[in-house]
Amino acid sequence: MEIPVLTPYVIPANPPAKEKPMPFDPATLKYDAAGLIPCVAQDAASGEVLMLAWMNEGAVAATLETGKVTYWSRSRAAFWVKGESSGHHQRLVELRVDCDRDCLLALVEQEGPACHTGRRSCFYTAVRGGEEVEILTPVHSGQS
Repeated sequence: MEIPVLTPYVIPANPPAKEKPMPFDPATLKYDAAGLIPCVAQDAASGEVLMLAWMNEGAVAATLETGKVTYWSRSRAAFWVKGESSGHHQRLVELRVDCDRDCLLALVEQEGPACHTGRRSCFYTAVRGGEEVEILTPVHSGQS
């Protein structure tokens, strides 16, 4: 079976607005029982999906306030500013809310690898023909 080559999706820089903008309040999002919402990080220029992490209301607010993508670390139970220790920062270009308001898409400018394994994306394993295939190698070792 031939695997199709995927072309990157280019996000329009300034899509035409259909409605008047309205103020955004992170409290209007639908968080899970633990007060978290999933956030997919996508490279704003290439459209590449980089990672998925979790945010709480405070992380959403901090991200919007600072422009530095901030997540909630479930393992450390603390805020996690992406790249704070590794230098592999994510600068927010745009935050999007899905139709159910229970998932976020962060369009970012990524410095260095997004994955803690040193790869550009956390989605470096493909399932092809029923087998796992590593499709990205580490850019370098280190923590992201």
